[in-house]
Amino acid sequence: MTGRAQETKSTIDSEEVARFSAMAEEWWDPTGKFKPLHKFSPVRLEYIKDHVSRHFGRDPKASDAFKGLRFVDIGCGGGLLSEPMARLGADVVGADPSETNIKIARLHMKTSGLEIDYRAETAEALAAAGETFDVVFSMEVIEHVADVPLFLEATAQMVRPGGLMFVATINRTLKAYALAIVGAEYVLRWLPKGTHSYEKLVRPSEIEGPLQSAGLTMIDRCGVTYNPLTDTWARSRDMDVNYMMLAERAKEN
Repeated sequence: MTGRAQETKSTIDSEEVARFSAMAEEWWDPTGKFKPLHKFSPVRLEYIKDHVSRHFGRDPKASDAFKGLRFVDIGCGGGLLSEPMARLGADVVGADPSETNIKIARLHMKTSGLEIDYRAETAEALAAAGETFDVVFSMEVIEHVADVPLFLEATAQMVRPGGLMFVATINRTLKAYALAIVGAEYVLRWLPKGTHSYEKLVRPSEIEGPLQSAGLTMIDRCGVTYNPLTDTWARSRDMDVNYMMLAERAKEN
């Protein structure tokens, strides 16, 4: 009985961790198995920079726009998001349950001349330790966890008063199944087969409800669509496939 209770308190899907650990050597190869993330990075970085700068009253053109702010990148992988945030001056914690991913992230950090606090830890472990942040990222992670409500509860718990939480994932729709799974994995082979499971994709309402219950307020949402003619991603009103959501915790009186 105790073992079962402990299982339900973990967000870790061991098969997902093993899958991404096996590909860890390719995190920083823009033409490798993580090519879609490299292609996707400019639009999500622009979205983050716009909203964080506006929210905290920062100059988005400044090289150290995020100086003095503390960020956590949950499911950081090899550090594709952690590094750009650190370059903009943020104090960054990169957390991932895969020891292999963290080793790759640390190695690349050294070659980049950055300082990032990489930890082989889960979201719930950080939350239980009382860690708090100005900005919490859950980017392309939630569709790989074992317990979505628990994951959202843990990540939301770490958002400081006046702080932000970003979530990016894939919607659970037939359109997403056709494009993000059949198209991206089996036809175009952008991703290894089995990277995503349809039943684990997450609808916006399944994110919004738990975050609101955790005391956060949704302040923005947008879709992200791919243009095959320009080979680029852009923000869109279409949230049927890829989308991003932004929530905030009210400031204390």
